[in-house]
Amino acid sequence: MSQSPDPRRWKALAVIALAQFMVIMDTSIIGVALPEIQTDLGFSPEGLSWVFNAYVVAFGGLLLLGGRLTDLLGAKRMFAAGWAVLLAGSLGAGLAESTTVEIVSRGIQGAGAALIAPSALTLLMMLFGNQPKELMKAFAVYGAAAPAGGTAGVFLGGVITEWISWPWVFYVNVPIALMVLALIPSLMPSAPARRGSIDLAGAATATAGLALTVFGIVRAPAEGWGASETLLTIGGGVPLLAAFVAIQAGRREPLMRLSILRTPNLAAANVAQLLLGAAWIPMWFFLNLYLQQVLGYGAFEGGAALLPMTAAIMLLMVVVAPRVIARFGPKAPTVAGLVLLAAGLAVMSLVRPDGSFVLDVLPASLLAAGGMALAFIPSLGTAISSARPEEGGLAAGIVNTSYQVGSALGLAAMTALATSQGADGIGDVGALTDGYSAAFLGAAGVAVVGAVLAALLLRTPPAPAEAEQTGEPVEERELVAA
Repeated sequence: MSQSPDPRRWKALAVIALAQFMVIMDTSIIGVALPEIQTDLGFSPEGLSWVFNAYVVAFGGLLLLGGRLTDLLGAKRMFAAGWAVLLAGSLGAGLAESTTVEIVSRGIQGAGAALIAPSALTLLMMLFGNQPKELMKAFAVYGAAAPAGGTAGVFLGGVITEWISWPWVFYVNVPIALMVLALIPSLMPSAPARRGSIDLAGAATATAGLALTVFGIVRAPAEGWGASETLLTIGGGVPLLAAFVAIQAGRREPLMRLSILRTPNLAAANVAQLLLGAAWIPMWFFLNLYLQQVLGYGAFEGGAALLPMTAAIMLLMVVVAPRVIARFGPKAPTVAGLVLLAAGLAVMSLVRPDGSFVLDVLPASLLAAGGMALAFIPSLGTAISSARPEEGGLAAGIVNTSYQVGSALGLAAMTALATSQGADGIGDVGALTDGYSAAFLGAAGVAVVGAVLAALLLRTPPAPAEAEQTGEPVEERELVAA
């Protein structure tokens, strides 16, 4: 029997969506500010990349631990802890007067995000899990917050850097974090802490292994895939990940129960999320570069040019995608969305050195936005709802890790491809366009692979009429569809 819905759920959802917005925004808002940060703090060109990578590496490396802590200590507690950590890191990054403090503070921000992301999804399930139709809408709002955060980061980063000063790209988090911390006690549902141990060895090997591997891959296009630094970094990360798997197999209370990956649709949905991130993030990254370095847009204009795509994603995710999922289940829109994303990227690969926003960017970006909107929600919802309720935090940590690792892998691979085709020819708009075009086409190929794997691996839940005949609860089918 369904429990009565929580009257606070929609206000709480707004805070949860804000969390997703901020976590994604913090990866993009610093891009325009990097030159001024480099000048003021004295970063070397190589060291400057750590301002971005420290956040991404800490975020991706600590997500599994964040999921486990959420399951043991409660989502409400970890959500609040994550915002407190993000607040501390943001203050440190803005006040930093040395490169070391800046990098450490960015890592602290990433650690806070790794606590926020899985606990936010667990809270969403606690609030809406017993209301399957509302759950689809909740996932839609949550999903729409991600592209909005990415675009807002570029836009706000340009405005703040140009008209205020670079520390404010970090200080902007402070009042928001304080507001959220004040709202959490009254809005978020509580759950008692569960007895259980924290697998410290598993946490250490997973975090270090993911951090080294992701960092090695992110840096490989700049350092070279055959460079000793790349080989040593990735060569150190892979054995640590293997050790993590071995530790999990031998523990009674592992950080990640390996058998969870055998849960129907969970692994398949995570593969879809990984490849979705590997296709979408390179598109977003190189589209920014095409707008600024080829079409000559400034930071403010470039951010504004992405607003139609962002608005389309938000509208489609909130209004259209839930209805499509309710009608067809999760598999069909996931596959169709990845195909549509591939088509948009293929069209985008036709960009010209003397192109225009209206002809070369807008149609392709809207097509890709439609694909992202269709594929993101059902694959995310399937990954979360396939797990047992007591492992919601773990499932949220896994799917967030999948998307972040996919994003890093995809961006690194497409950067290498773009560079090989001329994207390192700064000032040569023809060479730059060739490189960016190659990256868009490569990302389209990734989306096609994702569509094929989703079609092969995702299982279709029974239709409502069939569920009634077999005795399966319709609510359970709708929950998986969400």
